[in-house]
This record gives sequence, structure tokens and C-alpha cells, in this order.
Amino acid sequence: MKRFSFLIVCALVIVSCGKEKTASGPDNKAEAAKAGSEEHEKAESKDEASTVEITPEAQQRSGIVVAPAVTTSMTQALQAVGTVQAIDSSIAHIRPLTRGRLQDVLVKVGDRVGAGRVLAQMDSIEAGEILTQYNSTQAELQRLKIQIAAQQRQVERNRRLAEIGAVPQKEYEFSLAEQQGIQEGIRAQESTIAGLAARLRRFGITDPSGDAAPMTAIRAPFAGVIIHVAAAPGDVVESGAELLSVADLSTVYVQAQVYEKDLGQVRVGQTASISIDSYPGEHFSGRVTSISDLIDPQTRTAAVRCQVANPGGRLKLDMLATVQLPTSLKRAALSVPTDAVQDIEGRAVVFVRTSPSSFTVREVETGSSAGGRIEITRGLKDGEPVVSKGAFAVKSVLLGKELKEEKE
Repeated sequence: MKRFSFLIVCALVIVSCGKEKTASGPDNKAEAAKAGSEEHEKAESKDEASTVEITPEAQQRSGIVVAPAVTTSMTQALQAVGTVQAIDSSIAHIRPLTRGRLQDVLVKVGDRVGAGRVLAQMDSIEAGEILTQYNSTQAELQRLKIQIAAQQRQVERNRRLAEIGAVPQKEYEFSLAEQQGIQEGIRAQESTIAGLAARLRRFGITDPSGDAAPMTAIRAPFAGVIIHVAAAPGDVVESGAELLSVADLSTVYVQAQVYEKDLGQVRVGQTASISIDSYPGEHFSGRVTSISDLIDPQTRTAAVRCQVANPGGRLKLDMLATVQLPTSLKRAALSVPTDAVQDIEGRAVVFVRTSPSSFTVREVETGSSAGGRIEITRGLKDGEPVVSKGAFAVKSVLLGKELKEEKE
């Protein structure tokens, strides 16, 4: 009897669970269908956002050319990490000519300065002594000029008196000799003044006649960037002590560390392709100028310097850089023209043509570049049509479309 009762209870529990499952089934299906619909709408919205529509006529006007991604034989590049450094010979270490006290420092690290700009003002003891001599010599010159004027009148008077016999001839000759002596004294003083003025110019004092205290102007020898400041106003500095450093960064070094095993593939004079994280998708051209003779025993690398033109000052000191050095080795790689790869929000992308008037944004990963082509390591298949020329125009249309959607 007890067993029979237990079977009845189990049957009731099973029936109850079945009803609950049946009752909840339609709701679960509805929720699943709604979620699937939302995911589908999101996917469609994403596809629309990554698609650009340009008519064939507009493509022709914009110079858009489509070419397939192809597998080509590319020069294998040696890749190394480096940093941007100033060229040693382009750095000026500014030092005072004499002992003195810094009155003012007018620049700070990172400032761009032009050639001849005043960087600091210094109260120079030696310059003050020279200025005192200059003023004393000027005063003596003025005294001699007054004296020569009076002597010239005396010589003329003695000449007339000697002609009529009123004074001896030797008195006239004596006054004439005195005049010539004064003239020689004037020439000597003028020469001394010129020398003192030249010495003052070395201290940056161009107007010795001023009443202000003599200040030595420390000037930039050429246009560049202040990379080091070692003194402050009020410091007493000795002759030869470094005050500031100025670097001409119109041309810089990118110094890479190359492993010992790879040094055989590097030679002075070979070209280098340099990329910087701050400028994704952009490459700077350089040339290897030196290979260090020293191997770092810890990393087993040697420093390889590449000289790079930097006219706009975009390469900053100590920026991290990736250096690619072409080697004699060849390998097959999927590649597209370099202009085909564009940067959007830090991502490397290409535009794949999906119809005569439609292009889809495709994110890719790039490798080495050579001969105007760049390797695609992920994101494309061989033969897919991509925009090889005019990719920037397609990018502009895409960004304009996104901006319009944000406003709406």
C-alpha cells in the first residue's frame, strides 16, 4: 500500500513539471526570437556603417582605381626596434666665455629657438672690466681730439709768424711735431677701442655706450630645440660650464638595436623604412650611416643608426620606432599598393569592392613594405579587389557619412 502511494505521488510530480515546461515554452521561444532579431538588426547596421556607396562616374572623377590583392615576391625585411635620437654633430653645448652670475634664463626644455636668439643674460665680471677700459679709452680719445684741434691752430699761427720772421723756424717745426704726435695717439686710441668693442661683442654687448649694467647675452648658434638646461637665474657659473644644449632636429638618427645573428644582413648605405606608432600607416625613409663595433653583452645586439630627414619636426626625441631593413632574401607574400592601406582610428584598413558602386571597409594587419607595395598578413584573400588608388577619397566619403549620421 505504501509503495502504491509513493508511485502516485511521483506521477503527480512528473505531470506538474511537464505542465510548467509546456507553459513556459512559448515565452522562451518569443524571447529567443526577439534576441535573434536584435542581433540581426545590429549586424545589418554594422554592415551599413562599413559600406561606402560611390557611383562609377564619381569614382572616375576621384581617380579611384581597383586592383586585386596578389601574391608577389617581396624582399624580406629585417625588423628592429629603435628610438629617435639627435645627431651628435647637430648638438651645441652652450658655455659662457668667462665667470659670472646668471641674471635670467629665457628658455626652457622643448622650446624652439631661431639662430641668434638670446637664451640667457649673464652679469660677466670680465665683460664689466673690458667695458670700463672701453669707456676710459673713449674719454682719452675725446681729450686727444680736443687737443689736436688746439694744436692745429697753434701750428698755423707759428707757420705765419715764422714766415715773417717773428719766431724762429724751429718753433714752428716743434709745434708741427707735437701735432703729429697727437695724431698718432688718436690712431692708437681708435685701434684700442675697436679691439675692446670686438671683445665686448663676444660677450653679447653690442652697444657699449649704454648706461645700463653690462649684461652678456648668450645666444643660440643656430635654429633648433632646447634639449637641456643646466642653470637657473642667480647661479654663479664658471667659464666653460655647460648652461644649455641646443639641437638641430631637421635631420635625426633612428638608432635601432639589431641582434648579433642578423648583423651580416646590414650594411652602411642601405635604405631603411621607419614607422612610428604616432603616425600609423605612414613610413619615413632613412639610410644606415653607422653600425656599432660594440656588442651589448646583455642583449647581444649592436646599435645601427639610420639618418632620417625631419623637416617638419614630426619625429620627436626618444620616440619609439620600428625599423625595417631590406635584405637579399625573397619570399612570396600577399600584398597591395602602399596607398591602398588607410588609417581609421588607429586601425589599418583597405576598401574591398563588393559591387560596381559599393566598397566595404576591411580591417587588415600589415607586414613589411618594399617597392611601393605593403604585405597583408591578415584580413585579405588572394584576388580580392581593393582600392589601389584613391583610397583616401573613399575614406573621406566614409568619414563624412559617419559624421552626418552622428548629427542626425
